[in-house]
This record gives sequence, C-alpha cells and structure tokens, in this order.
Amino acid sequence: MLVYMGLGLVTGLLAGMLGIGGGSVIVPGLFLVFTNQSLAPGLAMRLAIGTSLGSVLFTSLVATRAQHKRGAIDWPVATTLGLAALLGSLASGYLAGFLSGRVLKSAFGVFLGFVGLQIMFDWRPAGHWRLPARPLLFAVGLLIGAVSALLGIGGGSLTVPFLTACRVEMRRAIAISATLGVPIAFFGAGGLIWSGLHHPGLPLGTVGYIDLPALAALTGVAVLVVPFGVGLAHRLPVAQLRRIFGGFLVVVAIQMITLS
Repeated sequence: MLVYMGLGLVTGLLAGMLGIGGGSVIVPGLFLVFTNQSLAPGLAMRLAIGTSLGSVLFTSLVATRAQHKRGAIDWPVATTLGLAALLGSLASGYLAGFLSGRVLKSAFGVFLGFVGLQIMFDWRPAGHWRLPARPLLFAVGLLIGAVSALLGIGGGSLTVPFLTACRVEMRRAIAISATLGVPIAFFGAGGLIWSGLHHPGLPLGTVGYIDLPALAALTGVAVLVVPFGVGLAHRLPVAQLRRIFGGFLVVVAIQMITLS
C-alpha cells in the first residue's frame, strides 16, 4: 500500500506541475509493482491498464466538474466525441483483456515514447484545420476512445493535439479533453472488468483486471497532492523539469518495448 501511495504522490505532483495525464506514469509504475509480485507479465500489464483507467475515471470527474463550473466546455463537440469514445473504449477495453502481454507492452512503449518526446520538446501542432463535420468527428472520437482504453490513459495526449490542430483554443481543448476522460475510463475499465471476471490467477482484491487496493491508494493520494503540484509549477523551472521527465519517459518506453 505504501508503494501504491508513493506512486499516487508522484502522479499527482507531475499532473499538477506538468499538466500530464496519470496513465503515462501509473501504467509503467503498476506494471513494475505487479511483476515484482510474481505475476506473469501479460496479467500484470492488463491489471496495470485496468487500474489506471479506474484512476483516470475519478480524476477526470473532478476535472470535468471544475471545467464545467468555469463554463469552459464546448458541450456540442464534447458530446459528439464522448459518445464515439464511449463505444471505442468499451470495445477496446474488452479486447485488451485478450491481447498478449507482449503486444500491450510494445503498444504502450511506443505511445510512451511519443509522449516523452512531446513533453521534452513541448510540441504543439499548428492550427491548420477546421473542426470536421459530425460524422468525421465521431470517427475521430472512436479512434481516440479505442486507443486510450487499450493503453490505460484518459486520451488527453491525443485529444488536445487534434483539437488544437483544428484551431480550438487551448483552454477549450483541455476542457473538452477532460470530459472525454470520463466515458473512456468508465467504459474502458468496464470492458476490462468484463473480460477478466473469471480469469484464473488474479490476486485477491481484484474485480476483473482492476486492483481495488492499488486503485484506492494511488487515486486518493493523487487527488490530494495535485494542488501542491500546481503550486510547485509556479516556483520550479518547469521547462527543465519537462525535459528531464520527457527523457525519463523515453527511457521507460525503450525498456518496456525491449523487456521480454
């Protein structure tokens, strides 16, 4: 439990300081913890993804409530993307319960490397497009939901670049992204619970591929320390921290891809 709380502490501080989602930290951290508990890598990876989605659900609910109070959410766009993400995340979350651990680790490693480079160089796409019509926007939401649930993330590293490339102002893009985290996490986690309900070898305290003690410990601490991370962002050299943390994620990504 102390390890889970420590992981929540790191996740919350980084989220507050750098504005990143928790999945990029939670999934590799839990994977390491679960494999050290003698769980098979495939099972450990599914548990890490499912537990991460459970944590993202709570943090996204808090963020959505705060954004709604500020009137920052463009609900017509968020609703279209959210309904599509709901379907994509449910299907992908269920599928993740049957994919091999090697495939899941490699896919997450590639994604983590991309996020690390994005953080290191503070890359933001230029706004060259316009928001597409509703059918194409729905298709984009399906893709975001499917990829996010498969990797155990809230989708912000996919949603925000897409919306800013479509000339959506950054604050609006972040607010819309926060709302998408709710259906992605809820239905992605639901898919992993469904596919893992009767899996042999799951440790005590799990519901499907979600570890409830880990979820409670890391989420509780993360939510509490996010405000401290925000405060540190105004006192520490965040640009240097971004480069260091981005490089760290790239190293972790390489290790996850090459780990047998």
